[in-house]
Amino acid sequence: MVNKSFWKGKRIFITGHTGFKGSWLTRWLHILGAEVCGYALAPNTNRSLFYSAKVSKYVKSIFGDIRDLEKLKTSMLEFQPDIVVHMAAQPLVGESYEQPVETFSINTMGTVNVLESIRSCPSVKVMVNVTTDKVYENKEWVWGYRETDRLGGYDPYSSSKACSELITFSYMNSFFHPDKYSVHGVAIATARAGNVIGGGDWTKNRLIPDVISAIENRQNIIIRNPYSIRPWQHVLEALSGYLKLIENLYNNGVQFNGAWNFGPGKGSFATVLQIVEQMNEEAQRDIQIIPSDLHETVELRLDSTKSNQLLTWQTILTFDKTIQFIKEWIQIDIEKDSDSLCEKQIQMYMKERIFNDSK
Repeated sequence: MVNKSFWKGKRIFITGHTGFKGSWLTRWLHILGAEVCGYALAPNTNRSLFYSAKVSKYVKSIFGDIRDLEKLKTSMLEFQPDIVVHMAAQPLVGESYEQPVETFSINTMGTVNVLESIRSCPSVKVMVNVTTDKVYENKEWVWGYRETDRLGGYDPYSSSKACSELITFSYMNSFFHPDKYSVHGVAIATARAGNVIGGGDWTKNRLIPDVISAIENRQNIIIRNPYSIRPWQHVLEALSGYLKLIENLYNNGVQFNGAWNFGPGKGSFATVLQIVEQMNEEAQRDIQIIPSDLHETVELRLDSTKSNQLLTWQTILTFDKTIQFIKEWIQIDIEKDSDSLCEKQIQMYMKERIFNDSK
């Protein structure tokens, strides 16, 4: 359960606050009573949760590139955060094939710049680098990957995020070593989540946004890899894990340093085709399979035993409930109702988590 009293008055610096997960996290932190400063590029999609959910009302927002070290460092120093959550990234596999240099530049040097900024900002006590389940060297096996498994990354996106993990632990060992915690006072972790889905994601070439767009425009639903298996989870599930991790890092220091998986239970594993059929249940649009020439992982599972046991965290939403949450976004006036629906779903989720955690 997320501890609301912990977050009240905490100063949080988020890179990538204009993105899908960043916007949801900013809204949630505001509800919890935290003070948030966001640093990111302006949204680059026609639709944006950042704008439609009026995220700028709840955050000090700075538009900037994480590759601009001086601007990033100055922004962090001026805000003097307690906690830094690094989410800014080029997050798309497909785009990473088209723009590999840009992808590596953002996802590697961006991470270096965030850590360099933390080195110059004595107020920071916790840093969490949000990466992805795709950082593992994928052997296409049925077992879940554990935090101790080998990093890899086939495509430029996945590889760049694995590099971001290595950079984070290099800085931890070089400048924020656990043995010198009494001197520097900074606890550092990385968070690896499975396929995160939810309302308000309109990023092109992502499954849920493409399905919603097809339904809204009465078009065929096109999918590339119908039988790829993914650990689907609602965005609030992953974010609840990040919040729980941050609380433990802040309160207990370096004993919670390191990598953490945040994946759903077995009931949330499904093929791409299964999730599309669930989303399409009422609309009944035709589903068209057009295979992609680009390499994509067929099966990828996370083992979240470490988070389950040491953070007492686990997902609580059923697969059907996750789909229901997303379908609510199809039925609203996006520009008018996104802000209220965002808050409503966060409040509902917190009540659900309190109920489940009390069992």
